[in-house]
Amino acid sequence: MTDRAIIDWPAWTDSPPGRYVLQWEQTQLDRVVSDVFGYHALQLGLPQLDALRENRMPCRGLVLDAASGASAPYTYPRTARANLNGMNGNAAPPQGSAGLHAPAERSALWCDLLDLPFEAQSVDLIVMPHTLEFTSDPHRLLREAERVLMPEGQLIILGFNSLSLWGVRQSVGKMTGRPFVPSAVDLIAFTRLKDWIKLLGFDLERGRFGCYRPPLASEQWLARYGFMEAAGDRWWPIFGATYMIKAIKRVRGMRLVGPLKVKKPVLAAGLAPAATPNTRNHIE
Repeated sequence: MTDRAIIDWPAWTDSPPGRYVLQWEQTQLDRVVSDVFGYHALQLGLPQLDALRENRMPCRGLVLDAASGASAPYTYPRTARANLNGMNGNAAPPQGSAGLHAPAERSALWCDLLDLPFEAQSVDLIVMPHTLEFTSDPHRLLREAERVLMPEGQLIILGFNSLSLWGVRQSVGKMTGRPFVPSAVDLIAFTRLKDWIKLLGFDLERGRFGCYRPPLASEQWLARYGFMEAAGDRWWPIFGATYMIKAIKRVRGMRLVGPLKVKKPVLAAGLAPAATPNTRNHIE
């Protein structure tokens, strides 16, 4: 398989490097989402990955965008604002998008990811696997996620690390017209993404890197470099090919506890107040 044949996301996930990445990401997500509680959880994009399979929330949905590179390129009308409690069955996907559907016991919704059809502060968990790399406006997508998340809601982001061997090969490949991993925009560095989410009021709770093997297209050669997983996790963790960020939405504000005490102004020695509530000024 040539590099040119795996630049679209559905085909790339079936390639040896794609399966290698998805296996690591699925393992990490299974561990992280299992202890996130609430009522509503959403996965934005990438139906090839079941990000919520270990989560126990009663309402779990898969949100797909036909305009995204992670899905089939179909156009469709924008949906009306939806109620998460009403997502009990799989919504009909756009015509011709066979194979893109929600997993068992999951709801599916096709909409514009940059204009999520959910009320503000209505979702407890949002997972975005490589979603920022396919959207035309990553900042706007993050703002939408912040809008629909409840206070103390959690956001999980997965992406390719630009500060890695995979990132270097991707940069060179895009200049030569032969990218190694599919992406509509440039890869987003882990440090830059941390700054973005902090500006939106999120607190970074957990970050993890993985996939330390070189960017090779052959399954045989990827297997030969399996020893680099343990070594990379110990000696150069920030240079993993992929990363996962878990952040919590914080709503900061002033909070007063107990009665409000107003301190009286302190007068300098030898001075008296000009007037008091019990003093009357008489003009003679």
